[in-house]
Amino acid sequence: MQKIALIGAGRIGRIHASNVAAHPELQLAYVIDPIADAAKSVAESFGARTADLDGALGDPSVTGVIVASSTDTHLAFSLKAAEASKAIFCEKPIDLDLERAEGAACKFEVLRAKLLLAFNRRFDPNFATLKRKLDAGDVGKLETLHITSHDPSPPPAGYIPVSGGLFKDMAIHDFDMARWMLGEEPSEVFAAGACLVDPEIGRLGDIDTAKTILRTPSGKLCVISNSRRSGYGYDQRIEAFGSGGALRAGNVVESTVEAWTESGAQADQFQNFFLDRYAHAYRLEIAHFADMLVRGAAPKIGYADGVAALALATAAQASASNGAPVAL
Repeated sequence: MQKIALIGAGRIGRIHASNVAAHPELQLAYVIDPIADAAKSVAESFGARTADLDGALGDPSVTGVIVASSTDTHLAFSLKAAEASKAIFCEKPIDLDLERAEGAACKFEVLRAKLLLAFNRRFDPNFATLKRKLDAGDVGKLETLHITSHDPSPPPAGYIPVSGGLFKDMAIHDFDMARWMLGEEPSEVFAAGACLVDPEIGRLGDIDTAKTILRTPSGKLCVISNSRRSGYGYDQRIEAFGSGGALRAGNVVESTVEAWTESGAQADQFQNFFLDRYAHAYRLEIAHFADMLVRGAAPKIGYADGVAALALATAAQASASNGAPVAL
């Protein structure tokens, strides 16, 4: 049984705690959070103990650490876990500052850290199937990619100042998916952003709507659509257009039941938000972390992937601000 220390007892930390507790090869040993009541609540729910970070990392029986704390702590806590010779599962993004993230890469290399970066959408069965079919050449050579990622409603205004902005907080998932699907690194980013959903988001210095175009050295194009509010549910789609056809991974609905009446056909609503839509992906992500700990599997998504996605987010932010493409 591999013992896990969880840093961060918020919403995503509780999801990871639940999945660790349900995995037959993992045991949640410690929960660390500056809010004592939050740490106690998660720990008591899943048979763990509360601790401070040094105490948890100092326990030699702990083999893995999940970093699910606030974004501005991801890099520091991951590095501290690596220095304690623990395997690391870190939420995205690895950091909000690209230069700092790039500068820390050598430290993780020297420590030979095993770090899994939590871009959970790669574990989604629908997107994973699309990727396999794409790689198998089912639609010929990939030419263009469309990624749609629209939230059902905007986050609370208080979240915006600490989020890092739409590109680093929300679109960074889509930048990782684009890199994965395209099979080569984008060489140019052109983004446009606007505040069309909530004026308060604009007042706080962010945008709530964006369109981004990525271009690769071979000429492939990827269009990413982001919005903090769809008006019709959590919209998560990928379309891949190749020389011999197209692949499409559509939205997941609450049920497959449809009502057909004289007024037309009506399907069930989309799964409402990421905790529902990607619940299975979160479980598969934890299962992969268990494979790393128990069977020595290599991380499917590593530190370099986190830096690459952050580079795209940083370039998109610059392009949206300057109104011009950014070369990478």
